Amino acid sequence: MSSQARLEFFHNPHSRGCMTRALLEELGVSFEMHTIDFRKDEQHSAEYLAINPMGKVPALRHDGTVITETVAIYIYLADRFDAAKLAPALDDPDRGSYLRWLVFYAAAFEPAVGDHASKRPPLPRGQSGYGDFESVMATLNSQLAAGPYLLGSRFSAADVLWANALAWVTGFKLIESNPHIDAYMKRVLERPAQQRARAADQALAAQMGMAG
Repeated sequence: MSSQARLEFFHNPHSRGCMTRALLEELGVSFEMHTIDFRKDEQHSAEYLAINPMGKVPALRHDGTVITETVAIYIYLADRFDAAKLAPALDDPDRGSYLRWLVFYAAAFEPAVGDHASKRPPLPRGQSGYGDFESVMATLNSQLAAGPYLLGSRFSAADVLWANALAWVTGFKLIESNPHIDAYMKRVLERPAQQRARAADQALAAQMGMAG
């Protein structure tokens, strides 16, 4: 399948789709965008459920192949559009660490933050898939402190994912920021591609009457 095939992006500017748009901008990929309006419950329409039966946004369709789940979308896009060199190759020594940090976001960070923000009591040790919130944050902070990026001096798609995710959870006060997180977010989010992606989503939200 050619990377030049039709790429469709199902998006809402108040969703994790913003993280996918940020990566698309870094990759310099052209796409056809389908805006999903949550106020009209379009994510649960028969048409969209045929794309993603979970009714979640974002989703991609590339030459007929559907990709859902943000981390899967990141792996797919960075590998498929490899001219930007945002994903280590399969035989690259950095590949394992790269995949580790992408999956750590979905498998550990998101559920840990969700439980922490909801003040759900922690499960007994060994019964939680992510361990505990404190261990998750300590692991992340240790890696950010080593910096400047998750793969050391090498910028990757994993940094696009994490910087945008951290901006969201710190912005909504779901976790407390710290100097390592602040410096990391600044380093990534000041990149021109990230600024363009944010401006485009702000404009889309305004166009949809969703600004603010």
